[in-house]
Amino acid sequence: MSSFQAFTVQPSAAARSDADRQAILAAPGFGNHFTDHMVAIRWTRADGWHDARVQPYGPLSLDPAASVLHYGQEIFEGIKAYRHADGSIWTFRPQANGARLQRSAKRLALPELPVELFVESLRQLIAVDGAWVPSAPETSLYFRPFMIADEAFLGVRAAQKASYYVIASPAGPYFTKGVAPVSIWLSTDYARAGKGGTGAAKCGGNYAASLLPQTIAQAQGCSQVLFLDPVEGKYVEELGGMNVFLVFADGRLVTPALSGSILEGITRESILQLARDRGLQVEERKVSIDEWKQGVADGTISEVFACGTAAVVTPIGELKGEGFAVGSPDAPAGEVTMSLRKELTDIQYGRLADRHGWLVRLDA
Repeated sequence: MSSFQAFTVQPSAAARSDADRQAILAAPGFGNHFTDHMVAIRWTRADGWHDARVQPYGPLSLDPAASVLHYGQEIFEGIKAYRHADGSIWTFRPQANGARLQRSAKRLALPELPVELFVESLRQLIAVDGAWVPSAPETSLYFRPFMIADEAFLGVRAAQKASYYVIASPAGPYFTKGVAPVSIWLSTDYARAGKGGTGAAKCGGNYAASLLPQTIAQAQGCSQVLFLDPVEGKYVEELGGMNVFLVFADGRLVTPALSGSILEGITRESILQLARDRGLQVEERKVSIDEWKQGVADGTISEVFACGTAAVVTPIGELKGEGFAVGSPDAPAGEVTMSLRKELTDIQYGRLADRHGWLVRLDA
């Protein structure tokens, strides 16, 4: 099936009124509210991708024996739509998200959705729910494309039926009181992913594995948890759902190299490109936790930040763990951190020239 095959559109009979929608968009939070419609595309081994639909948002009907419920055969993505000053609606690097969904699908033995069909699914949802894209500063419409294996079969093998869906949720500013540095907790008891495992795929099991250490981090007054490599337990990998960068006092920008157990973040890749554009020395390499701790303590490392779709860039003020703390929760956000964040968001919202051709218009 190609992206040019028609989607069937079934308008919702229970769509929110303009007034109800505006009330939600005035204070949407994150992941609390959903638009009136969703996209659904079916796949079977016999027929491939077919039955592409835009339908009313609502519960899914699943057989109790559906593979996803027993063996966790599912993947997902996160991508945003931005309203520009002229009212037009754009998204950021959707081809990269579509390609990553394909890589995740391959690892989880799911069918690979064509990238052009992935992009078209976003366009189709915007065609009916474009009014849900907010226009206030730092707001967006967050798409959650996901794929589940839904064949009713308890045998342990790759499912022969799957479904791809897209739902969307208006998102307010990640930092409601302005961008502020966070404290993060070093997990030494738990790993996010194992060697040869699913760490490079965006699948629910990776996130489920991070929830217990995340709970422990929050009990220590930290908002995120930092994971080390699963083999030696001494090299920095990533946060529960974000990649990590270190800014050195001599101007270098360093991030852990992709190891097979680190998610290849789209924001990470974009930050690397913007840094190279500036002439910064960029290093993708192994970073030991000791290098981080000592570098912050002696001033060799001047800034640390995390990045991901939801928050874009989050300054890290303090790293804590059993028996130690480096940095300060009251440290101001770093200059390089904030300028990279501003440059990236200015491109996303159309305030700065899109010199790399990253933006794709969804409402035209």
